[in-house]
Amino acid sequence: MADPRIRQIKIKTGIVKRLVKEEFAYKTEAKQQEEKVQRLKAEAGDDYVIRKQMEVLQESRMMIPDCHRRLAVAHADLSQLLYVVCLQLFVSLQETEEELADSEEYKEARNVLDSAKLEG
Repeated sequence: MADPRIRQIKIKTGIVKRLVKEEFAYKTEAKQQEEKVQRLKAEAGDDYVIRKQMEVLQESRMMIPDCHRRLAVAHADLSQLLYVVCLQLFVSLQETEEELADSEEYKEARNVLDSAKLEG
């Protein structure tokens, strides 16, 4: 891994993968918390407990847009890096450039970008 671009691709790919998982976890947590609040309300639970669970729900919901924003930035960074690498491949078709395009890190980065769906 002599090429520093491979290292950057690997790092940025890891960031996107982590943020995709993090966003999914926050959405799942918010959904579970919402179900818990609805269950407490249906059972006519203690008002204090319901209020506290609503606070937890709000905190979970607040994390989703922040996480999505960070994911969008990381996705754009990785896309930009791969774009620059592709341009370098087309400008100078040297053997080292072709090796970079064939590297596992580059291929994984492309797959992660394609699978990470950025929804509004």
